[in-house]
Amino acid sequence: MTADNKKLSLILCATLLGAVSAKSQTIKGVVTDKDGQLPGATVMAPVSKQGSSTDLNGGFTLNTQVTGKVKILVSYIGHDTKELELDIKKGVNDLGTIKLEASKQLNEVLVKGTMVPSQMKALSIKKNSLAIMDVIAADAIGKLPDRNAAEAVQRVQGVAVARYHGEADAATVRGTPFAWTSILFNGSRLPSANVLGSRNAVLDAVPSEMIQYVQVAKAITPDMEGDAVGGSINFITRTSPAKRVLNVSAAGGYNTFSKDGTYNGSIVYGDRFFKGKLGVMLAGAVWNRQWGTDAFEVAYNTGLADPQQKKSIATTLLKRYMGQRQTYGGNLGLDYTFNKSNKIYLRGLMDKFNDIRPVYESYVDYNNSQYQYNYRYSYYQTVLNGAELGGEHQLSSRLKMDWAVSDYYTKYFLETPPTNGVKGLPIATFKQKITGGFSNLSSDGKRYWGFDSPNGVGGNPLSFDPGLKNSAETMDATKLTLQQLVIAQLDTKEEDKTGQINFKFNASSRVNLKAGFKYRHKDRSGMYGSNAVYLAGAALGIPQSPALVPLSNMDRTDFPMRGGFFNGMKGNYDAFAIDPITKGQLFNLFDTATLRKNGFMDFTSKTNPTNIYEGTENVAAGYAMAEIDATDKLKVIAGVRNEYTTFTLHGTKATTAGSPAVTTLSPVTVSNNYNALLPMVHLKYSLNDHANIRAAYTKSFVRPNFSDLTPGESMDNTKNPIAITKGNVDLKPTFANNFDLMGEYYFKNVGLISGGVFYKKIKNVIFTNSYTYQQEGTNYMLTQAQNISDAWLVGMEAGINKRLDFLPGFFSGLGVEFNYTFINSEVKPTGTYTSMLPNQSKNLFNSILFYERKGVMVRVAGNYRGASVETINTALGPDFFTWTDKNFTVDASATVSITPSIRVFVELNNLTNEPLRVYMGDHRRITSQEWYGSKGQAGIKWDIIK
Repeated sequence: MTADNKKLSLILCATLLGAVSAKSQTIKGVVTDKDGQLPGATVMAPVSKQGSSTDLNGGFTLNTQVTGKVKILVSYIGHDTKELELDIKKGVNDLGTIKLEASKQLNEVLVKGTMVPSQMKALSIKKNSLAIMDVIAADAIGKLPDRNAAEAVQRVQGVAVARYHGEADAATVRGTPFAWTSILFNGSRLPSANVLGSRNAVLDAVPSEMIQYVQVAKAITPDMEGDAVGGSINFITRTSPAKRVLNVSAAGGYNTFSKDGTYNGSIVYGDRFFKGKLGVMLAGAVWNRQWGTDAFEVAYNTGLADPQQKKSIATTLLKRYMGQRQTYGGNLGLDYTFNKSNKIYLRGLMDKFNDIRPVYESYVDYNNSQYQYNYRYSYYQTVLNGAELGGEHQLSSRLKMDWAVSDYYTKYFLETPPTNGVKGLPIATFKQKITGGFSNLSSDGKRYWGFDSPNGVGGNPLSFDPGLKNSAETMDATKLTLQQLVIAQLDTKEEDKTGQINFKFNASSRVNLKAGFKYRHKDRSGMYGSNAVYLAGAALGIPQSPALVPLSNMDRTDFPMRGGFFNGMKGNYDAFAIDPITKGQLFNLFDTATLRKNGFMDFTSKTNPTNIYEGTENVAAGYAMAEIDATDKLKVIAGVRNEYTTFTLHGTKATTAGSPAVTTLSPVTVSNNYNALLPMVHLKYSLNDHANIRAAYTKSFVRPNFSDLTPGESMDNTKNPIAITKGNVDLKPTFANNFDLMGEYYFKNVGLISGGVFYKKIKNVIFTNSYTYQQEGTNYMLTQAQNISDAWLVGMEAGINKRLDFLPGFFSGLGVEFNYTFINSEVKPTGTYTSMLPNQSKNLFNSILFYERKGVMVRVAGNYRGASVETINTALGPDFFTWTDKNFTVDASATVSITPSIRVFVELNNLTNEPLRVYMGDHRRITSQEWYGSKGQAGIKWDIIK
């Protein structure tokens, strides 16, 4: 045990010893209104100035030093304050359910509106939170067309999302790299099966219907996971309600790109049994949609020696996806209250995401003067399953304990039917020589875009012209011959088993102490980049090989035109829309006998095992903190968290040497241990009942990605300089000192205006670095992740949520939500240039115009993310950084209440058909641009029991 953990143990022991002799009374209860539990309600004893707030299930615990007659006040945003006079006995006093009434001025809105109850919950939780955080409640998530967990959180101030083929799949806080944001499920780090080894969890497998609350913490407290340089996003799954509920929804829709239908449905049931002791919550959701994308991609000759020619074009690619996505989710919540002091709960989650992608790829290869056509059939699958068992126990009038054990498992894999005994993604590659050459080459014989060309020859990306000297020499199925077959393999899985215990001790009327421990055991395995490769002997010039087979001789099917091909670009590209082989034909090509018949030989790389690893990571964490009411208005939260990490990874080292080259493999194991001591201080000053000022200093960190730690190593002695690629077990965690100053004012008519500034000083930023060195007269090129830089990040954010109910009549239903975040950062990957942090946009904003009145709700939402650097090429410099361009999407929704229980709705996504663009260095030097159309659906929601 480390010295820091020993200190925490002594604090905890002192807390427990103090509790034995403690003399105080406990008041417990649950605050509700007509719609259910109220989280974030304030419970105050005015005489003693002691207060508490309700948890996410509406429950509260309030300690008092007195017995006899005591007056308490219960208040909640948008509700009348309730005054209760109690006769307090020694020990635990259970008040049962305390029901509040909506205030008269909001009653009409509450009855007929659709967003106010949800906003009251979110704002109440935010107002009473110890951390600096924003909150979304389930009802609000359902009021915009946000169908997975990442899309649900994109509306939060300071949050940015990454989009993959039109759907958000990852989120980050305050513009930091995605792996620097901690993704939590019910307070524990969610395991990640990210294919590239990042610790950032992919969220497209989680239907938004499974989520009850989302808490976005921008300055964490010691009782939260500490690996959160950007912040943390905590998804809280549904729990049992205070009364029976049953609601269903069903919808059908249309995708303008795929010209196909979509559907989704959900059911939520909750109830209480055995005189309210047993609570049950069941939720299920399904979302099935056809989708499509056109992607124009460009690869550049960055490996050439000449600095100018590094910007020349190697290949252009017109790629079409036309697939199907299926999301299934199930959520179980159980809780059982034994008595007023003891409660246990169980949460379970089962999610599955299938991404079926037939892909059609047409290349122009300028370096080899040829066409290339690929057809592949991908079946990506993501599984997220888990369960958590926990309990809450009032051990004495002053001491409360809670505990939980959990097991969450996620897997991301390819399981296309076995081809030649190997599961993976089958790809068939056809090639056709361009005999006439190109007319748009530059003076140095290379193809450029016009602005890069030494003599201005080359044209523009989005009015692409292949530049054939012979315009009739187009792609031809009779000339495209099968020359390569590949099975790409991918299988990444991670499982976290966690146990935790927390104690909270009421030391005095103004001081609460809290301490706890958490232990997490992680098992992880990864396989990515291991491809089985088969090449045609005739294409390699091997004598007596069977003739190459043309595409026209195979079983084929129609190309999915679906209303046009690359309509987002200027020009006609139908000549690249080649009818592909059938799925069955693709699979049959990998049959052993067929491979032999067509003259294919196995050229699978001997270094494939270096892409496979497995290992474990163990984290022992402890914390101690104090919540101090320094004055009636000032609250201080101070404490420290310590996380000790050990990991061990097993992999393979490959060495290629000799003439002819021979590759030898050997097992290798790496391990490392490191500690993170994280002090934190929060100040919360209540100017009045409606306004808070918050300040915080926190220290947080982020662990290195597994892909950077992998023990896999390859050395190729046949190259000059000798090429070495390997992981780096000596990587240090990235640490950040974070400073926050925020202010918030809560409107009486359920709204908020907030703003503030923040600063992060970041140490040991990790980059993948390539550099040459000489050892004993031999030259080497090493590619490896390293701690090579420190960084800083500064920003400001502001937002308003305001109902314009001061307007007359019809216009009183109008309202606005707007939030804006400005972020600037600097990192110096080498001594010669600087950059912003990866994934960081300088400008983020959300704008929502809404109308709610008499059962009608309409919302139009815009989401903007400014340009962000995605990869930093430390060897070549800023001209070769890749950027995601600015992106602005517009979504809309409308709901009409037909009866108090039945609502019909319409949801529309990406109304402006905003493309997603990536470029290298210069905005005009496109690396990819994709279009995925608009989509929408209409449906019905029925609160059968509410």
